[in-house]
Amino acid sequence: MSTMPSPSRRRFIEAVDRGDDRVDLARAALLIAGEEYPQLPVEPYLARLDELAEMVRDRLDNENAPLIVLQELLDTLFRRVGFRGNRESYYDPRNSFLNDVLDRKTGIPLTLGIITLEVGWRLGLPLAGVNFPGHFLVRFEGEDLRLLVDPFDGGRTLFEDEAQSLLDRAYGGMVRVRPEFLRTARRRDMLVRLLTNLKGIYLNVQDSPRALSAVERILVIHPTAQSEIRDRGFLLARMGRNLEAIEQLEWYLGAAPDASDVGRIQAMVDELRGAR
Repeated sequence: MSTMPSPSRRRFIEAVDRGDDRVDLARAALLIAGEEYPQLPVEPYLARLDELAEMVRDRLDNENAPLIVLQELLDTLFRRVGFRGNRESYYDPRNSFLNDVLDRKTGIPLTLGIITLEVGWRLGLPLAGVNFPGHFLVRFEGEDLRLLVDPFDGGRTLFEDEAQSLLDRAYGGMVRVRPEFLRTARRRDMLVRLLTNLKGIYLNVQDSPRALSAVERILVIHPTAQSEIRDRGFLLARMGRNLEAIEQLEWYLGAAPDASDVGRIQAMVDELRGAR
């Protein structure tokens, strides 16, 4: 059974239904938060990003050398304003809501990275997101120099060949850097990563309605993502919406007939049919 999307969901659909380079990343991230905060005013938070960029400009005194602008950006965000990684409550969902991160000055690598990107873009800096495994990064793509910025670690900069140290910290030396780990992240991919973070948080606390909301917004961006359609079926079944769950799970069985979990999914469909 299809239902009309909420106003915040409609605005999110409109925000991402365009070419990737035309996606307003900050606006779309705030619209993700808008499903948790239905009365969230988006424009004042976008203005907050403008104000942060003005703070940097005020300290530059017409200096426009990209490396100097970058250093002033990082000093402003992470030292003067005080944005920091939330190590104490990493899995607090507020770390994934851009409005909360702007208000509380603490977040996860991705949301702090989005703020770094958005303020940096306002200053004309050549910045890009990097969907590094387990730890989102920002890349400065200068004409003669490329640097990685770790927004979770106070804006620390490192060269790309130092990225192995981040993997070693997370995986104990068991994973080696591969070129695809440092590939530029598209804006829509960053939004999927943000929603995937929220999905994982809500699954861990068995909040099925919120997990389903995250899955459905991932499917706005990637409508035929097989694993997300399967997970939507799981969540619908958990919520007692059996007919809708069967529809999703049968679609998955048809789309991924060789998947390793086909037997388990078929058994689940049979059980759901018996419970109707």
